[in-house]
Amino acid sequence: MRTSRILATLGDAHRNLGLVLALLAVMAGFSIAAPSFATTDNLFAILHAMGPSTLAATGMALVILTGKIDISIGSIAFLSASTGALLMEAGHSPLAGFAAILGLGAVLGAINGFLVAYLRINALIATLGTMMAYRGIGLIFTDARVIPLPETMRSVANATIGPVFIDTVAVVAIVAAIQVLHRSTSFGRSLSAVGNGEDIAARIGLNTRRTVFLTFTLAGLLAALAACSSFIQVGSVSGFLGKGLEFNAIAIAVVGGISLAGGRGTIVPGVLIGAAAFQMISNGLNQVNADPYIYQLVTGAVIFVAMYMDAFKRAPVR
Repeated sequence: MRTSRILATLGDAHRNLGLVLALLAVMAGFSIAAPSFATTDNLFAILHAMGPSTLAATGMALVILTGKIDISIGSIAFLSASTGALLMEAGHSPLAGFAAILGLGAVLGAINGFLVAYLRINALIATLGTMMAYRGIGLIFTDARVIPLPETMRSVANATIGPVFIDTVAVVAIVAAIQVLHRSTSFGRSLSAVGNGEDIAARIGLNTRRTVFLTFTLAGLLAALAACSSFIQVGSVSGFLGKGLEFNAIAIAVVGGISLAGGRGTIVPGVLIGAAAFQMISNGLNQVNADPYIYQLVTGAVIFVAMYMDAFKRAPVR
């Protein structure tokens, strides 16, 4: 058992080393093409901007580890943020508004978990339905208008600890807590067990339905946290909030080494490196004044390579 753990650790280290080297290559390339890219202010701006996608990708990674998928997290972010923004607009305190965002995010995630874990609906189909339903409800609630952040919260949005934005510190703390949950608790270990074979996990006594249900609930909560981060950064909620977030999260998770087959991958440093890579690509292309549409091409190419490498690692040796 100890030998297998050592080998698994070495395998993770090798995979993470490749991600780090790729990230450094991206940084070096953009630093040469645009000297302003490697400035301290720009690097901290990258860390600041990657907050929402990092939180969403962390929740997505947990779901993928169980062998499932959740394509509704962007709509969860939008509906929960819309509800909180409307409460604040109606005169309720920002604390109550953000509490409502988090609470609703967890509830919406729990609905997904119930559909998948207890009603046994395919995760892709279930979350496709809730993706459309949640966004539709949010658009009805807001009448598709822009709702600004309360003036009392604008100073918080720009608050820093030294050169680091305060929401960046919060994101790091949340991701670190999820890493501990994944690596150091029985619940975290059960995620990989379910992802490696739900039937086998059930036979050895794991409550697989509860594990899947709680995982979707946690993904909903993290989507709501991503909504809070986006709300604070942008300063408003609009119909575009969370649009495409689910696909960015999947891309970050895959590039970060989370296997789409389930059961394998790490939150730290995998997801963090994946999120940093995509944000650096976006920022770097902007720094060199590239055609904005090329970002989609580059993103697609990066995802394709990551998925090919994942499939290559899982292919049986002949």
